[in-house]
Amino acid sequence: MKTRRTWRTRAPKAETRSTTPDVLAAAAGMLRGRAGWAVGSVLVVLLGLLGARLVSGAVGDERGTPPDPRSRAYADRDACLLTDERGIVSGAPAAPLWEGMQRASADGRVRVTYVPVMGERTVANARPFLNGLVQRDCEIVVASGPAQVTAATEAAAKNGGVRFVVVDEGAGAGEVPENVTRIAAGEKAGGEVEAVVARLAAEK
Repeated sequence: MKTRRTWRTRAPKAETRSTTPDVLAAAAGMLRGRAGWAVGSVLVVLLGLLGARLVSGAVGDERGTPPDPRSRAYADRDACLLTDERGIVSGAPAAPLWEGMQRASADGRVRVTYVPVMGERTVANARPFLNGLVQRDCEIVVASGPAQVTAATEAAAKNGGVRFVVVDEGAGAGEVPENVTRIAAGEKAGGEVEAVVARLAAEK
């Protein structure tokens, strides 16, 4: 007896199709049309608002930052120290004078700086350095050392708008122009320079 075999036929699988390409295609189509212009405009506006907020936030942070307590606002006045080649190193004659000038500048009335005269210890060599301080608009010039003192005293008559403070061993000998203040070199010279520079800075 013949047995008839019946083959099972498999049902065809339903084809699954990803919807991602369709979405991307639709988005691309929108961007190519009028809707694309609208979307682009909205994005530009949003980016502009975001940038403005970031900038305003940065400005606000700068305005809210407290000033550096170490910074000091000076008045537009300068006191300049002219020294020999040793400058203001410890043990040099000009060192205590520089300390006095720094104390005088503590209230912000005057800025202080110094320039050493390099080379020969002669008046001729000191003159260019002194003239440089005058040309830099130093309202107060403090001179330390024989050559620097002589150069400052000679220049005082030609620079009536500049106040000169000379510190020398021979202070008190001979007449000097009215815009020259003499201070005797010694232990008290630093304190006297401080007082004179502070007074002259207040007068300017």
